[in-house]
Amino acid sequence: MRIARIQKETAVTEQGPVDLTLMDPLIEKYKGKKGNMIPLLQGTQELYGYIPREAFHKLAEGTGLKLSDMYGVATFYAQFRLNPVGKHIVKVCHGTACHVQNANELSEAIEEALKIKDGETTEDGLFTLESVACLGCCSLAPVMMIGDNTYGKLTGAQAVKIVKNIRIAENN
Repeated sequence: MRIARIQKETAVTEQGPVDLTLMDPLIEKYKGKKGNMIPLLQGTQELYGYIPREAFHKLAEGTGLKLSDMYGVATFYAQFRLNPVGKHIVKVCHGTACHVQNANELSEAIEEALKIKDGETTEDGLFTLESVACLGCCSLAPVMMIGDNTYGKLTGAQAVKIVKNIRIAENN
């Protein structure tokens, strides 16, 4: 089963001001180097959690890269984000093994608990929900991953409990 990446029909969301001076060391490191576009985009995303619109302009000015080329790369590769995401990204695997073991139950339960759909972020900015094609943990199906933590052999109720515990820990 292939998972289609669902793109929201809305434009890039309104973004707050960002400190573009954080990018100066990154630009200096890669300026003038061949094949610098992806490392620059990755570094920018690492700084902000996504690639702000203003960052594209700063990269273009600082490196001479074309805006259209950078935007083309950033929208082609799934690793890049053009909108802010939650502090915790909840990835639910929908690969073959997880699908057969009812991964849909996990996604539906989390969507209901967080009141968001796949690809969306909670209003408090704490969680973003993503369906992914495979997490490589087939023997643990169905699986979800939050940050670097992998949770396997889950039911919908167990998945929701994990998410709620993270929310409780964040509020303490």
